[in-house]
Amino acid sequence: MKKYKTTFNLSIFLILAVSAILFTSCNKITNIVNNTNSNSITNKNTQNNVSNNATPKTNYTIKNYYPFKENLRLSYAGSGNEYASKDVYVDFIKGNKIQLRSINAGTTMGQVLQYENGELKLVYSRGEFYYRDDLTSLQSNANEVLLKEPLQKGTSWTLSDGRKRSITGTDVAVDTPSGKYKALEVTTTSSNSTVKDYYSINNGLVKTIFTSEGSTVTTSLKKSIPNSNVTQTIKFYYPKMTDTDVAIMFKRNTINLKTNDDIKNIFQDNFRKTLISGTQPLMSANTKINKLYLNDVQKVVYVDFSKEFITEMNAGTSMENGILTSVVNTLGNYFNVAHVKLTVDGKEYSSGHILMKKGENFKVNYNNAVEVK
Repeated sequence: MKKYKTTFNLSIFLILAVSAILFTSCNKITNIVNNTNSNSITNKNTQNNVSNNATPKTNYTIKNYYPFKENLRLSYAGSGNEYASKDVYVDFIKGNKIQLRSINAGTTMGQVLQYENGELKLVYSRGEFYYRDDLTSLQSNANEVLLKEPLQKGTSWTLSDGRKRSITGTDVAVDTPSGKYKALEVTTTSSNSTVKDYYSINNGLVKTIFTSEGSTVTTSLKKSIPNSNVTQTIKFYYPKMTDTDVAIMFKRNTINLKTNDDIKNIFQDNFRKTLISGTQPLMSANTKINKLYLNDVQKVVYVDFSKEFITEMNAGTSMENGILTSVVNTLGNYFNVAHVKLTVDGKEYSSGHILMKKGENFKVNYNNAVEVK
């Protein structure tokens, strides 16, 4: 898994920290964007044409600026630091919430936006988000109002950290690599920085300009790509019986995820079969994965199988150990944790050979695992 490392001095770190928060918030919004091909003034990416707008009207709502759009990738060009460029994808749309995946040169952020009571809010954020997990139902860990109705000049609000945010323009001309827009301008000020975000009807966030102590960082929409996948590579582990023992083998498999695709189903399909000749599938065709998620606080993956995981396993002690090791390694590696809580129909794992105590977890073990190309 990719890890984010910085070697900046304190002052540079502070600047980047502020900009990262603001940019990732904006990027989330951009995944909501609806790509259209009408009324474009200028577009350098004709294949991915982005529409220009008429002058914003006071009766427009956030839905006009952020129609939740499935399977959309928004690519942003940046200047001012290496993390200003990024790509944003839509992981989930659940009712009035949208979960976005923002990827820059340093890290991947998972964030949830909610449109409610005339406000678009960032309600959840998670860093180092290299895996797929539905965050929309989790308790909020953020409360930042990104945009507030009425969408007219003068609407203003104060953020929880004391920053002031307001709509400072409704018909502002904006140039981006994707074209020219008439945009809603939202300005955020603090004691030492100013951020201007520009939102276009049907296109969402098209540009952000962050300035602080003489430095400027800009992020601008480069292209909007419909029908896009989030592509990931997963290591799937499987046990193989040898003359003397059970060997653990693994193979990398590339998967493509659309909006609202559940990663649980990907693992279920690949556990029911084997990707490596001569190895054992990890569960029968009748076995189901009831639940699968990461507890980010505990750094433990929780997976619950149906009873067939045990009753239809048909394995001796060595192979059972191999199956469990393979399941735990696959899930632990994907979510980048060392422990997996494996249960069957909500109860502790218990077979004729292995009995797990209450609260006991399985631990990943990559020793002697062999990759098959």
